[in-house]
Amino acid sequence: MLPSAEPVAIAMVLILAAIVAWDAWWLTRQHRDIPQFGRLPNNGFAWKSERSHELFRQWANLGSMAAMMALPWAFASFSNTPITYVVLWDVLLGLHIISLLVPKRYAVTTTHLFADGQRYPWERLTLAKRQPKHRIMLLRRGWGPFGPLPLGGDRDDLDIAAEKIIEILNPNQEE
Repeated sequence: MLPSAEPVAIAMVLILAAIVAWDAWWLTRQHRDIPQFGRLPNNGFAWKSERSHELFRQWANLGSMAAMMALPWAFASFSNTPITYVVLWDVLLGLHIISLLVPKRYAVTTTHLFADGQRYPWERLTLAKRQPKHRIMLLRRGWGPFGPLPLGGDRDDLDIAAEKIIEILNPNQEE
């Protein structure tokens, strides 16, 4: 026998709320971790993206979110899920979409990459073999299909950042 729809809906909404709150907390850290842009001490570099860069960077996630917003409406009536939970789900996903589109701050230092409010040690990252035109694509080691970490921003900033990333990840590689 299947469980009642309401406890399942409550659990799903609470899990999504935790994810949205977690992501929002990390985004608030980016201003503290990256207070300025441009050249940094010790050959580092910091830059920011614009909303259009984030839209391009997050296109696949946005498509997934749209599907995730629409599908519960199709199932709510025959699963006897209270509409309140479907509305809450859509509101939370809407907030998550907004957080995906907020301009981000990035920084490359000799020890870490700062992206999406988080710090990534270089040992955990590698450059993707195929690079997209409008982003820098890094891969998180050990993450499998969830490993891509795209970096957005203005082309001039991305070119400077890419040089520094190559210097860090491939110190013996000549251009």
